[in-house]
Amino acid sequence: MIGIFLQHDELKPISKTFTNSLSELGNLKLEHLPQDYNGSALTLIESLSSLVIMGNNTEFERAVLWLSENLTFDVDARINLFECNIRVLGGLVSAHLLASDSSKKLFQGAYKNQLLALAEDLGKRFLPAFDTPTGLPYAWINLKYGVMENETTETSTSGCGSLILEMGALSKMTGDPIYESVALRALRKLWSMQSSLKLFGTTLDVATGQWIEYSSGIGAGVDSFYEYLLKAHILFGKEDFWKMFHSAYVAVQKYFRHGPWYHEADMRTGRATYWQLTSLQAFWPGLQVLIGDVIAANSSHREFFHVWKNYGVLPERYLLDYQMLHPTEKYYPLRPELAESTFYLYQATKDPWYIEVGESIVNSLNLYTKVEGGFASIKDVTTMQLEDHQHSFFLAETCKYLYLLFDDSFVHENNYVFTTEGHPLPVLSTWHEELPEAYIPTNWTFVKRQPRVNRISAMSLQVCPAMNLKSGQHIESACHIPDARSNYRCLTDEDCGVDATTCRRRSCSMAGYCGLWLII
Repeated sequence: MIGIFLQHDELKPISKTFTNSLSELGNLKLEHLPQDYNGSALTLIESLSSLVIMGNNTEFERAVLWLSENLTFDVDARINLFECNIRVLGGLVSAHLLASDSSKKLFQGAYKNQLLALAEDLGKRFLPAFDTPTGLPYAWINLKYGVMENETTETSTSGCGSLILEMGALSKMTGDPIYESVALRALRKLWSMQSSLKLFGTTLDVATGQWIEYSSGIGAGVDSFYEYLLKAHILFGKEDFWKMFHSAYVAVQKYFRHGPWYHEADMRTGRATYWQLTSLQAFWPGLQVLIGDVIAANSSHREFFHVWKNYGVLPERYLLDYQMLHPTEKYYPLRPELAESTFYLYQATKDPWYIEVGESIVNSLNLYTKVEGGFASIKDVTTMQLEDHQHSFFLAETCKYLYLLFDDSFVHENNYVFTTEGHPLPVLSTWHEELPEAYIPTNWTFVKRQPRVNRISAMSLQVCPAMNLKSGQHIESACHIPDARSNYRCLTDEDCGVDATTCRRRSCSMAGYCGLWLII
């Protein structure tokens, strides 16, 4: 680990060299690249939580000490706020929380909050980006000089709506509310821009608050916005986050879903615009697991894996209406989303089929992408031609979720929320407001019979084995235990009864399904 991954950003595994790519992320025209930028240890920072999860405490401590002595963000580099937030700030915040957990004993000596100091310094450098008439942040900021003159005012929905986990956590840790406040202001402004159909576009202008691109889906430019609405509710316990997510989720299912697939649609009319699968969409089944919508998650996941099996990996874009590859986006940059959803579905169901999926993913990575210097991206899935680039998210997410699929001991130690970049944040009671009632649609009515228990996430869902009937007939039991109600839905815990296998009382999830839950 200690070596080429230190100062420089990402590995070039074929040539066994490096690229200082933080300033290139999202920078399609490669504008304003600094001549003397030598990297910000992107891959090293992204790997910190993976080292902890895999039990390599020695390398984790060495990495933290190296960062504390060598890393500075006082560099003349124009970076993408969204990418730097989820990768660098998220990596530092997560690693600090892990290092601060005395039960993990990650340090031989004393941990002196070195990572928190770096995270706070970076967070302060983000703040000028939020100085706009709307409160929506610029997509680009110079780490040394702030917002540059004549900077573009175009940004994405994800760029404005996927900051709350990392910046909110930074506020909780430092006691300074400014980071959470600016992220919340941006999120609330973005929410106010939804259409009458409760849909959002993909790109917008931070100066005017007007949409630029009205078509969107659950893929690039929007994906983590939906993800963070739910995960912010889990991490911080604010009821508003849950209501926002529920409203957005219903709209997505109504206007974007077509069978097991999800297309794109115009936010103003709901009419389909692009019928295509993108590799980034494969995160959606994992998100559905967190709210208990496991049947829908399984259905979509199987379609993504079917495409994976057809090509050996998941291509970046696949045209659903023609059932063919996109002519120019045939690459596979080692993305983690399918592995991520596989991990969540296995956690929810314990169905061994998902282990087989994980084995298939690992085998494909070893067969097609492994080289002497690491793992290389695939330039064309039809020829398996390689590209000399190992993205930092390969170690932060792809390897992490595959490891957790086969060894999930880490997630049983505590309740964690994984950021969109795969960095675990512990669910801490000190960060949590009193958990609200599960959101109940307005056409449902019920009498509250008992105090509701706190349910953090489906990561804590415990699954019963399938039951064997006297006749020998086998009933499949996935996330939810079959009971007298044919659709397994519930309003309160009383609707769920007692599990016949474990004799434990079942409870009602936030999504209105019966299951066995670990209660904090």
